[in-house]
Formats: sequence, structure tokens, C-alpha cells
Amino acid sequence: MRLHRLTLQAFGPFAGTHTVDFDALSADSLFLLHGDTGAGKSTLFTAICVALYGEPPVDRDLLLRSHHAPADLLTQVTLDVTISGHRLLIDRVPQQMRPKKNGTGETLQKAETRLSRWTTDSAGKGHWEASSKSHQETGKEIKDLLGMSRTQFCQVVLLPQNEFTKFLYADAGKRRELLGKLFHTDRYAFIERWLSDHSRNTQKNRDAARDEVLHLAARIHQAAGPVLKSQYDAPSPDATHALTWAGDLIQTSQTDALTAQADAEKAKERQLAHQKLEAATRELHRQQTTYATARAQLDRLDEQTPHQEALGRRREQARRAQQLAPLLHALSTARTDHTRAQSSERDARSRLLPEHAALEAADLAAAGQRLRDDIAVLNTLLPEETRLHQLTTELERIDAERQDFALQQRTARDWLEKETAQRAALEIRRETAREAEEESRRQQDQLESLSSRLAAAKRRDAHRAQINATEQHLAAAQKETDQAAKAHIDIRRRRTEGMAAELATGLTDGAPCPVCGSCSHPNPAQAPDGHPTREDEQAAEKTHQHLQQQRDKIAAELQQLRENAAAATGEAGDTPLASLRADHETLTKQLADSLQQAADRRSVEDELLALAREHTAMTEQDSTATAGLSDRNANYDNLFQRHAELTTTLDAARGAATTLATRIDDLTRTADHLEQAAEASRTADIASLTLNTRTSETTDAATTQGFGTLTEAEQALLSEQDLTDLEEKINKWREARASHQAVLDDPVLQEAAAQPAADIETATARRAAADDQHAQAVTASSTAQTRTTELTTLTRALAEVVERLKELEQAHSTARHLADLATGNASGTRVRMQLEAYVLAARLEQVVTAANTRLHLMSEGRYTLRHSDHQAAHGARSGLGLEITDSWTGHPRKTDTLSGGESFFASLSLALGLADVVTHEAGGNPLDTLFIDEGFGTLDDDTLHNVLDVLDSLRAHDRTVGVISHIPELRRRITQRLHVRKGPTGSTLAHLTEAAQ
Repeated sequence: MRLHRLTLQAFGPFAGTHTVDFDALSADSLFLLHGDTGAGKSTLFTAICVALYGEPPVDRDLLLRSHHAPADLLTQVTLDVTISGHRLLIDRVPQQMRPKKNGTGETLQKAETRLSRWTTDSAGKGHWEASSKSHQETGKEIKDLLGMSRTQFCQVVLLPQNEFTKFLYADAGKRRELLGKLFHTDRYAFIERWLSDHSRNTQKNRDAARDEVLHLAARIHQAAGPVLKSQYDAPSPDATHALTWAGDLIQTSQTDALTAQADAEKAKERQLAHQKLEAATRELHRQQTTYATARAQLDRLDEQTPHQEALGRRREQARRAQQLAPLLHALSTARTDHTRAQSSERDARSRLLPEHAALEAADLAAAGQRLRDDIAVLNTLLPEETRLHQLTTELERIDAERQDFALQQRTARDWLEKETAQRAALEIRRETAREAEEESRRQQDQLESLSSRLAAAKRRDAHRAQINATEQHLAAAQKETDQAAKAHIDIRRRRTEGMAAELATGLTDGAPCPVCGSCSHPNPAQAPDGHPTREDEQAAEKTHQHLQQQRDKIAAELQQLRENAAAATGEAGDTPLASLRADHETLTKQLADSLQQAADRRSVEDELLALAREHTAMTEQDSTATAGLSDRNANYDNLFQRHAELTTTLDAARGAATTLATRIDDLTRTADHLEQAAEASRTADIASLTLNTRTSETTDAATTQGFGTLTEAEQALLSEQDLTDLEEKINKWREARASHQAVLDDPVLQEAAAQPAADIETATARRAAADDQHAQAVTASSTAQTRTTELTTLTRALAEVVERLKELEQAHSTARHLADLATGNASGTRVRMQLEAYVLAARLEQVVTAANTRLHLMSEGRYTLRHSDHQAAHGARSGLGLEITDSWTGHPRKTDTLSGGESFFASLSLALGLADVVTHEAGGNPLDTLFIDEGFGTLDDDTLHNVLDVLDSLRAHDRTVGVISHIPELRRRITQRLHVRKGPTGSTLAHLTEAAQ
């Protein structure tokens, strides 16, 4: 990755638009960013991370929007960069608030991302070509090209403050994830997964084949059943005699099948013999049954002979009566018509009025005609009845209006009588609410003053409690300070007394004494046991001074508390806090009552306004109701007189009926009944004359045919169907008797009847037993044949599965061995390391080797990084460990035991080594640029020079390192510098190309 140009706009402390030309800044492969604290040096690296990943380099919310920028200038960052050979232009606008284009106020500006590629056309001219506007697509493409996530990028390329040593201190898992992304070792992880999956698949296939062997063996055992026995045991999945066991069962089954087939043939012969015997017995039984049945039927027919003779005589009478059928039918019709006419006349007369019931036909017709004339007169009065209904409806409407006006008049006058008392009550309520409102204002002022005093009283009491505690604390601190002072004075006294012995410790033979000047020291003073040293005196003095400072601090706090308590007392007075709280609660309750009463004022005024509006409405209602009532009374009297006259006329016409229409319907119905009765009376007279004539003619004809009376002739008469049925009965009896007699005359049946009765049950039982024996034998034979066939088929399938199982066992053994090798689980493996971890360990060793080249120079040969693949705790798989060897002790150390400066140059060495290996790795992404944010301040002067020498050496490898630091030495050593200046209107940038003096 190589940066070309970065443009910031309203970003962080940068108010306007600023551009960093990294191509110019990286001319010496090493450049420095320096400036005052808070000027925005780290903001440039933040902008690079935001451009690449859309997020800042740390997992916390950073305010990207500049407070110094104009409101209409959007926050934006644009980066021109080459990644993996692709020249890209990334333009990002984070989400922010901006002024509305139309109107006032702000609106949300959504985040925007634009990605462009540098392409060359057919003429060789380069230009930017838009690639994507999607956040997701842009982020994925950049991440794929870099091969690192944002966190990994900050560990390898962009090293922010407090993030620098993460790779050095990372555990094996995080280090593995980072290296795997950088070196694309996911293919080795894929190989591990594929070998593991392949091993599981071959094991699954092997286990399936084993299960199939067991399944087929179980099916063979089930097919053999409990009858077949083998001299071999049932096989297991690994048994080699499975086919032998199955073949032995087949031979046994074939022997049983031959025996069962012979038994079935013998049973078939016995079955045929018993079937013939049963058929002969059934035939004899049929003949005997036929003869006996014919004998019994003939006897029953002979018993019916007298009845058949009576039927013959009945047939003869019916034939004679058949000659009289027309006359008898005419007589029957006349009787039916006569009966019907008499019934109709009775029904018609039953509907007549009592005065009409005894009239003859002519009188009934005359009475009906008179009623028709009266009906014509009543029809002329029907319109008058409609007019009467209209007058009634009109009177009812006017009367309802009279009552409504009377009610309105009474309501209005009642309300006006009560209005005076209501108005007086509302005036009293309004005055009470006004007085309560004035009282609430006074109480509000008192409550505010009392609340201030109450708050001051709380502070007063709290300060007093703190004063007591602080006074005790001050007394204890004073005591400790006095004791420390005494201890300090005692140590100083003792040291002064033994100063000669202290000076004697510095005497050297031949050197002059600092007191007497002698070069001979025959008897130097000796320090007594427990003699205090200069350090003891300084420590005691320091302790005394520290305790004095604490005492003075407590005294200052006590003085401040006393001042605060005095101020609170002056505001609250000496009134107890409980009394002030009680007064506050009482006044609060009184204020609430006053406010509640004062709130009624608006309601009262609204009610007074409503009362005035209702007074006007009721006055108008009284006037309107009085005028309307007078008009309705006059109109009602006129209509009532006309209604009475018309009622008298119509009552006379209606009679007892309720309406004229009802009266007309009654008269019409009576006239209809009279006319119907007259017609029915005439029809009955004609039917009676016809019946007498038909009776005389039929009686004479019956006597001529030999019947004694007309009744005998009518009883003898049969219909054609009845006569046919009678003759059929006689013929059937004769034919049935002849048929049964013919059966009894058959010599075969006579011979069968002479034999003993046939025993069908015995013959049937013997035949059924033979059928059962044959069925059982056939079933046994079929079962044996089927079992033999099934055993043969299953054994053939078993042979195929056993052969396939051998191949699957070999395939699984090979796959399992390869998978164990790849995952580090193979037996005899010295280091349990997975394939990907093994490859990454090799890469890490390369990184460590490259890092040690710089670390050796930076640490002046003291420290050496070493990759560790020792077995982890509890036999866990080996990871990607790092440790550091100290040449001064010769023992390895953990990386987290390094000091701050040591951690810095060790991490820097790792970062440079990692970049070297990734660049030279065929499948890796070249890391041409490295950024370091602070950390140089932890180095001493010699180490700093060593580190800078290493960074200077990067120029020969076409590498660029950007450094942020306050160290003056860096400004003297690095010529390409970007100076960040802060000011009240925002920060600015200046590219400097000379070393500072």
C-alpha cells in the first residue's frame, strides 16, 4: 500500500480544506509529523483509517465534524492510494447535520461513499473512472485488496497511540488471525477442514457399510427364523465367516424345502378323495329333500280343494254381473252427484244469516239483488270517509303543536323565575375566587423565601456535621505531623552526633581528610549500630513534609467548611431544620388550597356568560311560544266543527261496522252467500230426480239376470283386473298340484327316498380337515421355497457389502492418518500443531528473523525475539508464541515483561519485519508504508539514535515510515516534516523540507 494524496475538509480540528501530498512528503522514505499537543497530528492518521474503512482507528465514538468549520461546509475526506497494484480514489462523507437548502433549521446529511479507479484509455491517457457508491461494496473491495480488517490494519500498518504493542502482546489466537489474513493461509485451513471432512465422510461410509453388514446379517437371521440352525455363530461387522454362515443356512433351508414339497403332494391326494365323497353325499341329500318337499306341498294343496270350489262359484256370479256393469256404473255416478249436491247445499246455507236460512232458491236470489243495490249507495260515500281521516290527522297535529308551545312557554317562564338566584350565587363564587388568587400570590412569595431558607438550613447542618468530622481528622493529622517532626529531629540529631563516622567511610589511604587535611588515617571513627544515614534523614524529612501538606490541606478544607457554614447560617438563621420543614409543608398545603379556589374564577366567568346567553334565548322562546299558541287555538276550533258534522253522516252509513269499506265488504259477502245458496239449491233438486230414474232402470235389469236384489248384483260385480286375478289363482292351484305329482312319480327320487338319510355334516367335516392339511402343507412348502430364495438373495448382497467394506476400511485408514497429520493429532507427533499453524509458525519465524535484524541494532545486541512452539498447558495444541531472550542473563522472558521503551522498539522491529516478509511473500500484499504515532518519548538518547538509524536504513528498501512525535531530536534528524499548527480558528498544515536547528 502506498499513499499519494490525502484531502481533509471540516475534519477534526481542521476547519477548511487541507491537502497532504504524501508523494512529496515520502521523498526520503521517512517523514515526521510534529506540532503542539491537540493540534491534530493523530487526526491525519484517523482520516486515513476513515477513508479506507469508514471508521476511526479506535473502537470509540470520535467527533469527526470540526467545530471551527462553517455550517455549510460538509465534513469530507478523500484519499488517493495504490493498493496491490490498483490506484484508487476513495471519497467519504460521514453522517452529519447540515443546514437545510430551503428554509431554516438543520437536516440530516446521510453518509456517502464514492470509489473510483485510475484507468487508461486506448490512447494511453489516464483518468478516474467511477467504480461504486455503496458503503458495503467499497468496504469489501478495500478489505479484500489490503487483506486486513480495520483492527489488523491498526496493528500492522497504522500504529496509533496506546495500540502500538498489541501485536507484540497479542495471544496466539489473535496473532494467528492477523498473520492468516496477511499471508492468505486460509487455503491451508481449507485443506485441514477438507481432510477432516473427508476422514469423517470415509468413516461415515465405513460405518454405514458395517451397519449394512449387521443389517443384512439380521435380515438373514430373521429370514432363517427359529427353525433353521447353523453350526456357525452369527457374524459381527469384522467377522470373516459371514458368507460361510449364510451358505450353511441356505443348504439347511433347501433340505427343508424338499421335505415340505413331498408332504404337500400327499395332502393333495387326500383332499381330492374327500371332495368326491362329499359331492356324492350332497347329491343324495338333494334328491331326498326334493321328494319330501313335493309330498308335503301336494298334501297342502289337497287341503285347499273346498276353497277352490268356492272360488269357481264366485267367478260364475261375476261373469253374470259383468252384463249389468254399464247400468251399475251409471247408478253409482248418480248417487255420487246426489250426495255431493246435498253437501254443497248444506255448506251454502250454513253461511247464510238466520233470516235467510229457510228461503227457497228464488227468494234467496231476490234478497241478494237487494243487497247489491245498497252496496252501490255506500260506495258513493267512500271519499267522505277519507276526508274525515284527514281532518282527524290535522286536528291531532295542531293539538300536538299547541301542547309543544305550551310546554316551551312554561319552561321559559320557570327558568326566568330561577335565574336571579343563580346569578347571585355565581357572583359570590367569582368574588371568592378573586380573593383566593390574591392570597395565592402572597403565599407563593412566602414559599419561595421559605424554600431558600430550607435549602440553606440543609447546607448549614451538613457543613456543621462535616466540620465535626474534619476537626477530628485535623487533630489526628496534627498528631501524626508532630510525631513525624519528632522522628525527623531525632534522626537528624543522631546523624549529627555520628557525623565523624559517616565522614570516615569516605576516607582513602593517601588521600587528605576533608576535615583535618591529613593523608594518614590511623584510627577512623566507627558508626554505632543503627546509625541513620543521609537517606534515612531525607526519608524522615520527606515524610514530615508530606504529613504537613496533608495537615495544611485538611486545615484549608476545615476553614472552607466553616466559611460555608457561616454563609448558610446567615441565610437560614438558627431556626431548626425540622421547624422550617413543618412551616414549608403547611404553607405548601395552604398555597394548594388557594390555587384550587382561584382556579374556580375562570369557570364562574364562563358560567355567567352562559347564563346571559341562556337568558336571551329563554326570553325569545317565551315570546315565540305565546304567539304560536294563540294561532293554533283559533285554527283548532274551526276544524273541530267540520269534523263533528261529517262524523254524524258517516256513522249512520257505517252502522255497526268500523268503516264504510268494512260495511261494504260485509254486505258484499252476504250477497255472495245468498247467490251461492240459491245455485246450490237448484243443483240438489236436479241430482235427486236423476238418482230416482237410474235406480228404477238398474233394478229391472238385475232381476232379468237372475239376481234377487239390486244389492246382490252390485256385490257380485268385479272389475276386469279382479276377475283376471281370480281366474289366475284357480289355474295356479291346478298347475302346482300337477307339478308336485310329477315329482313324486320320478323313479330316481323314489329310490333315493327309500335309502337312509344322507350325513352331509360328517362328509363336510372330513373334506374340511383334508383342505386344512393340504393348505398347511402348501404353506410350509411355499414358505420353505421363499425362505431359500430370500436367503440366497440376501447372501449375494452380503457378499457385495463385505467386499465393499474391505475397500472402505482401507480408504478410512488412509484419510484418518492424513487428517491427524494435518491437525497435529497423529500418534508419535512431537508437536501438536495444525497445518495452518505450522505454516504460520514458519512465516512468524521469518518475521522474527527479519525483526531481529533491527532489534539487534536498536537494543545494541541485548535482545533477540524468538518464536516458541512449545506444548501448551494441559496438552493443548501449540500456538504462535513469542518470547524474548536477554543476552545479559541468557534466559528467555515473556514479552509483557519489557519496559515501555523496550516494548516500543521491540514492537517497531516486529512491524518492520512483518512488512518485509509480507512484501517478499509471493501471495502477500506489499506493505510499503508504516505509520508510528508516538512512543519515541519512552526511549533514552542512545536507544533513540539506534532506532532512528534503523528507520534511516529503510530508504534502501523503498519503504516509507511516517512518525508522529514531540522529540526535538527527531526534528533534527528527519528533513521531510509536516508541521501541524493550532489556532483559534482551527489547525493548519505546513510541509517543511529542512532539518530543525
